[in-house]
Amino acid sequence: MIDWKFTKKHARYIAKTQSCKFNVAEGSIRAGKTVDNCIAFAYQLIKTKDKIHLASGSTIANAKLNIGECNGLGLYYLLNDPKNNIKATWGKYLDNECLNVKVGDDEKVIIFAGGGKSDSYKKILGNSYGLWIATEINEHYDSDESKESFIKVAMGRQLASDNPKIFWDMNPSNPLDKIYTDYLDKWQRDGILGGYNYEHFTIFDNASISEDRKQEIVSQYDVNSIWYLRDILGQRVVAEGLIYQEFKDHHIIKMSDWLRIDNDGRYVNPMRNTIKFITVGVDFGGSTSAHSFNATAFTNQFKHIITIKQKRIAQRIDDTELIEQFISFIKELQEEYKGINIIDIRCDSAEQTLIAGFERALRENHIGIPINNAVKGKILNRIRFYCKMFSTNKYYILETCEDLIMAFKTAIWERDKNDVRLDDGKQDIDSLDAQEYSTEPYMDILIQV
Repeated sequence: MIDWKFTKKHARYIAKTQSCKFNVAEGSIRAGKTVDNCIAFAYQLIKTKDKIHLASGSTIANAKLNIGECNGLGLYYLLNDPKNNIKATWGKYLDNECLNVKVGDDEKVIIFAGGGKSDSYKKILGNSYGLWIATEINEHYDSDESKESFIKVAMGRQLASDNPKIFWDMNPSNPLDKIYTDYLDKWQRDGILGGYNYEHFTIFDNASISEDRKQEIVSQYDVNSIWYLRDILGQRVVAEGLIYQEFKDHHIIKMSDWLRIDNDGRYVNPMRNTIKFITVGVDFGGSTSAHSFNATAFTNQFKHIITIKQKRIAQRIDDTELIEQFISFIKELQEEYKGINIIDIRCDSAEQTLIAGFERALRENHIGIPINNAVKGKILNRIRFYCKMFSTNKYYILETCEDLIMAFKTAIWERDKNDVRLDDGKQDIDSLDAQEYSTEPYMDILIQV
């Protein structure tokens, strides 16, 4: 059994579970996430009036191993406390695997269930649950159809309880995973009644593991690998099929670190590579995609390119509003980079009516920037170009271009294909297309220099 030691971060997270209904621990392996939730769950179980509760994993075996046992710190051990007249035994409840817990004369039942399959929800129907603890929540089956989603069904089963709380843990997943877009990030952004308690942990937050053991675990990873980012640093990254593996954090820069104005009023970087001109790429969204405007700066002698401004419009808007937002983007770009020539705007050629509207609006606003159709060469060639730019450190992105950064970090190949970029309506292909359009006419030059 592990001698569990609390750090301030772990103690803070556990303390907040008393007042928050929604509790989520995310982070690296060996970070102590599940232990925290087991401790918090056990404490609430002793106090609650509800009889039936839920513990889930991707499979029943996973739930029993990680939540029930948990290296001697699981619910089975935490809820066996003879001094306080608390006893837990493995058993069955209406043909379900469970822990029967006696708290004095009070009886509690923790049903263990697997949530990883499309029909997993069927095993948890018929009961009302008070507390719900789940390990690897991102491995539970979810669906827009609420009747088939294990997550939505489990939450719905808590509606009649006296003290409904959830305790979720997970290792980081694809940043575009529904567990983020539909739950964690949504709750963080919009708030949720009952209170949201989120904490991010890494292996370095776990005081119960010796420093020697931590270093032994860390040494098993390549520090430049995706797995190091996910398993050790606990970052949300795509683990399989990642396209732009050469894209690293140092390619994301601050304006103050990279560009400044010299005595002659020119924008230069620390290596005194003056920005010679700027181009803009435009991708038009369809019924399931977004509009994107990307501005790219080229330094003298084509030594570097930098994405300096981006706007992504995900909501549905009419043509008039889109044109207004485009003109606003160009005016802001001109104001921010006074004296730098914007030589070209390259637009997706599939929308000639919109392009004509852009041209007309530019004339009406006395903006003399030519608009041309994007080259739209082979996507695979465009991908190879940016992989080359990253690997040779010739391409950088300002940190304010958050959508583009995320698009590069999450772009993946179609399953079992290493030459087709996945475009399933969830990936942000729009930002990538607009970026590629802005540089396509100069790709051969940039590779050769």
